[in-house]
Amino acid sequence: MTNLRIGHGYDVHRLTEGRKLILGGVEISYEKGLLGHSDADVLTHAVMDALLGAAALGDIGKLFPDTDAAYAGISSILLLERVRERLTEVGWSVVNIDVTVLAQAPKLAPYRERMRENLAHALGVEISRVSVKATTEEGLGFTGEGLGIAAHAVALLEKIG
Repeated sequence: MTNLRIGHGYDVHRLTEGRKLILGGVEISYEKGLLGHSDADVLTHAVMDALLGAAALGDIGKLFPDTDAAYAGISSILLLERVRERLTEVGWSVVNIDVTVLAQAPKLAPYRERMRENLAHALGVEISRVSVKATTEEGLGFTGEGLGIAAHAVALLEKIG
């Protein structure tokens, strides 16, 4: 068995009125938020899917189905902690995470360090192991038109013991 595994995660949510915008566990001041069953934190959802994929444990829909009322409005950072616990149970630890958020607006640079801190804390790793980046799509596609926000994440896991 290989001691290292890599996983990729992707998530997207529609922007809508009347919701808070939460990314990386940080509430961002913006006129719209993301539509979803939980807090709709696309950044953290992409990270969870990357981690689960690397460990071949399915995806967040399998672990935390949107048909379960227990997850309505729940913090995705809390769910990320549960994913970390599941990884530890089956013998995996996080080496590093790299995330890219695709959003025309708002600008995310002022929030990036807090996002990194939240993710690192939830995963029980040093902040130096967590990278968060953001890019616009130059006005192209649904993210460029401001209809939604998407995120890609890559995770590297190492077998414990």
